Amino acid sequence: MAKETPKNRIKRPTAEKRMDQNEKHRIINKVFKTKMRTTVRTFETSLKSGKSETIKECLNSIYSMMDQGVKRGIFKQNNANRTKARSTAKAAAAISAES
Repeated sequence: MAKETPKNRIKRPTAEKRMDQNEKHRIINKVFKTKMRTTVRTFETSLKSGKSETIKECLNSIYSMMDQGVKRGIFKQNNANRTKARSTAKAAAAISAES
């Protein structure tokens, strides 16, 4: 029979450091995703208000946040493109309905 390995093995310092770094980045990414969801919600409320200026401002912030997320590696490029395209279509429909 093979020897049993101890269940509570000591981790190497590099592994412990990596775990700490991963936890820090997880928290940072979580905060960023929360901000992104808030931005999308404000965009949705601006669509209901029907003011084209606020719609355009919120749309620009969605574009900016999504590009930042892709740059940081939080979102994939296709996800960002899809989100931006859908929000642009909603904005165009709302602005044309306003006119």
